[in-house]
Amino acid sequence: MSSEAAAAALQAAVGLLAHREHSAAELRRKLGANGHGSAAIDAALAELAEQGLQSDARFAEAYARARFERGYGPLSIRAGLRERGVSETLASAILATFDELWMTRLAELAGRRFGNAPAADVRERARRSRFLQQRGYTPAQVARLLHEP
Repeated sequence: MSSEAAAAALQAAVGLLAHREHSAAELRRKLGANGHGSAAIDAALAELAEQGLQSDARFAEAYARARFERGYGPLSIRAGLRERGVSETLASAILATFDELWMTRLAELAGRRFGNAPAADVRERARRSRFLQQRGYTPAQVARLLHEP
């Protein structure tokens, strides 16, 4: 591996990080797609981590916070983190910081989408349940919100 290749990979990675946080796996994939060799990518990622410019924990926190603010639930956020190469341990730790807030966010989302009136019948309750579960909330959370047994 030449130092020029490592420097080019590092420069490309810094350019990507200038726009938003990325996980190491995302950077590895994007740099590889741009033609950088695996040795150059490894060197660039090591340098970024050493300088504190790339952190999977920081990426996971930013990603989870943004998705949470947009109304997504823990299942959806966990799946998104997994797709982006964040470890299950780190994802669990990040999601645990939101434990007290899930039901509040779920109630806000349901109120915005359906209003405060209770579901008129079983069909309407099922429709609401499907929507909320598609947003990544657990069946137990949705059932508790909709007052199902």
